[in-house]
Amino acid sequence: MAILKIARMGHPVLQQRADAVGDPAAPEVRRLIADLVETLADADGAGLAAPQVHVAKRIVLFRVPAERTTEDEHDEALPLSALINPVIEPLTDETALDWEGCLSIPGMMGEVPRATEIRYSGVDIKGEPVTRIATGFHARVVQHECDHLDGILYPMRIEDLARFGFTEEMQRIAREEAAEAAEDDAPPELEMADGETAET
Repeated sequence: MAILKIARMGHPVLQQRADAVGDPAAPEVRRLIADLVETLADADGAGLAAPQVHVAKRIVLFRVPAERTTEDEHDEALPLSALINPVIEPLTDETALDWEGCLSIPGMMGEVPRATEIRYSGVDIKGEPVTRIATGFHARVVQHECDHLDGILYPMRIEDLARFGFTEEMQRIAREEAAEAAEDDAPPELEMADGETAET
């Protein structure tokens, strides 16, 4: 196994459509996936696509940490998974905005619309077919990584470029907005008989 160099935005390998994998069980595919696993662990990311390590093949890795899940039926934790020749089918026209970063665009993040529910299919590292329905972060990370296979980086999907910038600035904005939303959701104050107030 080896830690591979991650391609950065602007490199031609990130701008092209990746080729399908002819034999998912081939030894070179297994070696590449092992290298992707080691590279992702070193970078401490949630996902990685083969084009990001300069290999234009349709292979992605992703994981869904328990802390990123919700109570939705199709939004559950998932260990690190490899998917070969993935295909995505949106199951709804509904989209949701959330913040994304990318190992190929270090130090930056943006707010990206994604389909809220998808079905994806492909082949796993054992050559077995995989089909899952995904929502929440699970759906988002799969869409993000599979975009790499078609030469799409997340800034291309941002609708409001004011919501794209350096991570520290965008995180500050996100924190401020979360605090404002929490204030808006605060319980109403009850007026006391003597004119004072008490929070419920």
